[in-house]
Amino acid sequence: MKKAIEGIQTNTRNLLISKIRKITDYHEANEILAYLSGIDTFFKTQNEFFTFLELLKPTSIICENTDRREYGDFQTPSVLTDSICSYLVNENILPDILIEPTFGKGSFIVSALEHFPRLKAVYGIEIDESYYWQTKFAILELFINKPLPNKPRIFLHLDNIFNFDLGIIKKSIRDDNVLILGNPPWVTNSELGRLESDNLPRKSNLKSLNGLDAITGKGNFDIAEYIILMMLDLFSKYSGHLAMLVKNSVIRNLIYDLPRTNYTINNMTALSIDAKRSFNASVEASLFKCDLGFSSSKLTCKVSSLASPFLLKKEFGWINSRFVSDVVLYKNMEYDGDCPYMWRQGIKHDCSKIMELDFIGHRYVNGLGKELDIEDEPVYGLIKSSDLSSLVIEKPRKYVIVTQERVGEDTSYLRERFPRLYHYLTENKELFSKRKSSIYKDKSPFSIFGVGDYSFKPYKVAISGLYKRSSFSLILPDNDKPVMLDDTCYFLGFDDVYEAIFVWAILNSEQVQQFLKSIVFTDAKRPYTKDILMRIGIDTIAYEFAYNDIIKRIEFMNEKLLLNMNEDRWYSFLESINVKKLEDDQLLLFENRR
Repeated sequence: MKKAIEGIQTNTRNLLISKIRKITDYHEANEILAYLSGIDTFFKTQNEFFTFLELLKPTSIICENTDRREYGDFQTPSVLTDSICSYLVNENILPDILIEPTFGKGSFIVSALEHFPRLKAVYGIEIDESYYWQTKFAILELFINKPLPNKPRIFLHLDNIFNFDLGIIKKSIRDDNVLILGNPPWVTNSELGRLESDNLPRKSNLKSLNGLDAITGKGNFDIAEYIILMMLDLFSKYSGHLAMLVKNSVIRNLIYDLPRTNYTINNMTALSIDAKRSFNASVEASLFKCDLGFSSSKLTCKVSSLASPFLLKKEFGWINSRFVSDVVLYKNMEYDGDCPYMWRQGIKHDCSKIMELDFIGHRYVNGLGKELDIEDEPVYGLIKSSDLSSLVIEKPRKYVIVTQERVGEDTSYLRERFPRLYHYLTENKELFSKRKSSIYKDKSPFSIFGVGDYSFKPYKVAISGLYKRSSFSLILPDNDKPVMLDDTCYFLGFDDVYEAIFVWAILNSEQVQQFLKSIVFTDAKRPYTKDILMRIGIDTIAYEFAYNDIIKRIEFMNEKLLLNMNEDRWYSFLESINVKKLEDDQLLLFENRR
């Protein structure tokens, strides 16, 4: 409360002193403040009121040091909240009831009071006590400095949104038009877990993920997404709207999950904002707006900007049971199938200073700058995402120690087969024990993941999962040894170099590049995933190419790869890819009959 009172204006302080200073009962003070501001129960106890009276006296300013990361705290500037409320009014959104699930310093509530003349009630929840009081005084100052013709009842609750009983609000809504408005925390549950925060939802498998997906990261979700799902679960059947500032990834997740939900929402729109300017945050974010109380007939979301809301940039969502990033660009649906090859992710070890090496002066040097004397056989060339800018890679920049040939393999063999390597790894055993991922729990010492027969294929075609570029690199062996990729990359492995070259040429073709533009969200943290890549119908696209067409494409990218190339190899490739597709179809049919 102290910080909130220190921030109020002099005229507000003087008014409070004149109206309340001589009052001794908090009930009487509440009546006066409810008349002035509309806030129901300004003080909840007599002690709160006495604390307030004491703080009205001149005091020294004490700064509060709160780690705002714990709340995903990006306070919305009033310029932005005013702009959003003006936009909603222009959309003829005039609510009777306002709900703000995490109101912070109250910017949205203050803007809503100024812009929505029909408001009858405002409900807000906030976990931070300082913000809770700042909001109360901000509302009080609004009505003191700028008397408004309408003064709704305002119910502000100091509580964690995940503990608060939202049924209290639900019971008060009858035929009213509802607006759920705000800026929920821009932080994920795993980030809060690392901060050992209590500001977490109750443990639950929010999206019914299987155990592996939950462990490997698909179980990680934004707190904002969880809060919006809470709101939709309770209020989507009421007449009204939802308008929330969130990261674009949250909006994608919401639209992606719509077919599995019973939320009655429609007319979804994402209006981009300048997050850097408003929050000094380097993230893509938008105002997500949707209508409540309507069964959705179209599971897509329009994209525009808050600055130019009527200028449609694109539309994304579900088209014929396929999730696409651009409805207009999604023309060649026949390409959207099941890839006849299995895309793999590279090696994961989470111990780069020990496992990743440079080769300097005929010696391997680890990330600690130490020269190593280890056997050469278990050391392989390594390609990382940043290396995949070249279409053809013949020489790796770094090297990696590969301790297993398959996931789960017992690593005790290293002691006998590679004693120098085993000694080196054992010396650094403490660093391996500090790996945080649960995938290493109860596994053999020095275990890695993302390794199998496919890792040791001599020829690979790969793409970075992290970058926006959609080009694919052909990776050739290094000193007759296969080259590995790290876990930020996805790849296909081949035994035959010509098969690898043909697939590489197809993936870099105009057809595939345009198709990827229609299904990939380039502003995602990881634009290219296994799920995305498995949608590329390489077999379907291959049959569109005549031999001369594919040769021209290969020649354009790297004419050296045409050595010993002939038409028979192309038709042999087409035959093999057709057989592979038939085998996959038969396996799928068999599985469905079981």
